[in-house]
This record gives sequence, structure tokens and C-alpha cells, in this order.
Amino acid sequence: MKKNIIIKIESLVKKFPIGGDFFTALNDINLIINKGEFSGLVGPSGSGKTTLLNIIGGLDSPTSGAVSVLNNIINETCHEDRALIRRKHMGFIFQSYNLLPVYTIYENVELPLILNKVDVNKRKKMVLDAIESVGLSDKVDSRPNQLSGGQCQRTAIARAIVHKPSIILADEPTANLDSENSYHIMEIMKKLNSDFNTSFIFSTHDEKIMGYLKRIISLEDGQISNDRINK
Repeated sequence: MKKNIIIKIESLVKKFPIGGDFFTALNDINLIINKGEFSGLVGPSGSGKTTLLNIIGGLDSPTSGAVSVLNNIINETCHEDRALIRRKHMGFIFQSYNLLPVYTIYENVELPLILNKVDVNKRKKMVLDAIESVGLSDKVDSRPNQLSGGQCQRTAIARAIVHKPSIILADEPTANLDSENSYHIMEIMKKLNSDFNTSFIFSTHDEKIMGYLKRIISLEDGQISNDRINK
């Protein structure tokens, strides 16, 4: 049976100007991600993993090569179309949570639905279901400064999944968490992957995450050095 390809990267190169020269952050990246994968871009700082994640998410553009996400050639689309793809089909989880401090947990999670113009009568159930899925039903009226780091990251996960995206991109999601909270966060994301077949792509050098990944794509000096199934 043919697998459902959701991301295809061909001959990707990314260079950043430095002074009068260029720094090659990614060089000749070729990669296919299939629907439902729980995979990670793994490598030390400076290996190019976050740059690659940002390009997949349409937050940055390659210098050359092709990046296809859900049959959209990202590097050939305008900023407005990229933003639309992100809003409708992607969820983002960052190590710094990126929650709006003046909003309640409910309002933070609701934000993607407002941006996607989801009918107000449908939003409440979608928000409450997402918050329940991360175990924060008793915190809907709290604000981020009233939560622990683990609870803030759970809120960020709820916000990322509320619109049922096809792809979740997670950049070092456990970097600011202790071992116990990291365990709970990864268990939540593993269950979401299993229940909804949502594709997760992590960028990490955290060994606590690596044990959960079903596929490990190792980067070194801007190139894929290893790509293996994690058993």
C-alpha cells in the first residue's frame, strides 16, 4: 500500500549571509515524511535542525531546492498562502510556550479557531475538548502566570491541536521542563499521534524525547547523517 506523503524535500540548501560571505546552514537535504509519523530532527546546536523545521513550517525559505507540504510547493507560494497553510494545517509548539499573558487558557487555545474563522457556536466544544485532552479542564479561566511550566506547555499543545491540524511541529518542547513534566508532555503527544494519526515532527537534542520517537533523522553540519527507525 502506498504511503501518504505529507512532506517531500528535494535538494534543499539554506544559506545565511554573514558579512560579505555566506554560511551554509543546510546542504542537499532530501527527506520524505509520511502521514502519522512521530519523527524527530536530532542533532547538536548548529546542526540545522531548527532551520529545517522552520522551512517545513513556512517560517523561512530555502536558498534552493523544493519543499512540498501537503502537496503545496512552499518555496513557490507567497507569504499570504504560506500563512494560510500554517493556520489551517499546522500546529506549532515552542520551548518558550509563546502564550499570550493577558489571555486566559481558554482564550489562548481559542485563538487559532478565531484566526481560521470557525463559527462561534462550534468553538466552545472544540476548545474545551482540546483543553480536556491535555488534562487542564480545571484551569480554563487561569492565566499563564498562574500555571507551572508543565501546565503552560500543555496549554501550548492544546492550542496547537485545537483546529485538528495534519502536522504538529515541535521545537525543543521539553527544553524548559523537568523529567517528570517532560514525561507527561511526551505521553500526551504520543497519545494524540495514536488517536488522530497526527504527524509530529520534533527538533531536539533532548535524550528524553529521543526514546519516544519512532523515527530519528540525525543532522550534522547541515546534512542528514543518519535516518533510522527507532525500535
